[in-house]
Amino acid sequence: MAEAKAGRIKVVATLLLLAVTLCVLLSLGTWQVQRLHWKEALIADIAERTTAAPADVTSIESIGTSGGDIDYRKMSASGRYMHDKERHFFATFRGRTGFYVYTPLELSDGRYLLVNRGFVPYDNKAPETRSQGQVPGEVTVTGLARVRLSEKPSSIVPDNDLGKNIFYWKDLDAMVATAGLPADRVLPFFLDADATPVPGGLPEGGVTQIDLPNSHLEYAVTWYGLAAALVAVSLTVFLRRRKG
Repeated sequence: MAEAKAGRIKVVATLLLLAVTLCVLLSLGTWQVQRLHWKEALIADIAERTTAAPADVTSIESIGTSGGDIDYRKMSASGRYMHDKERHFFATFRGRTGFYVYTPLELSDGRYLLVNRGFVPYDNKAPETRSQGQVPGEVTVTGLARVRLSEKPSSIVPDNDLGKNIFYWKDLDAMVATAGLPADRVLPFFLDADATPVPGGLPEGGVTQIDLPNSHLEYAVTWYGLAAALVAVSLTVFLRRRKG
């Protein structure tokens, strides 16, 4: 009698465990499907932003102020580069080590926009090694708006070396302060210049990396596959025991 009761308890416990495990696997699969739809919508949205007609600075400001996402929106801005205040962001580009050159663009209203003009090799960090690219006078720059970072993205990222003008993460406030710009007159976002060539070839624009991996379908198939395998194995064991 006691053995029969213990056997029933064991069967019930096993069925409960199988049911819980199956629910977890199905939930994980469904969550990945939801993430898949979200990621596909995000990718489509970014593709639309990057291929739209360039918006001006005022429009980008308005979108950001109203709570919209300005990241990767195509934009253009006109003004005068302040080459003596450029900041250098350590980067790799097409297998080479060097820097992205962030240069303040003085707008007609007296405000400033930090422009990522593009990549220069490590040996061309000093502006005098690429003097042809220090374009004077009024310029119009087209590219993609990029949001600022509020904090260092990871503890493994080195601290910015302000003394050597080497940035390892895009700290807009630090760039502004070390360049000696008035903080209240600097726009709270960046502009990544497109690949339009500049005299002398440096900096090389068009360095924006849009990398949005989308493996959610594979993950969903994996979780649903595990759920199906669990059901199949459980049925096989059950049928064998009945025959036995």
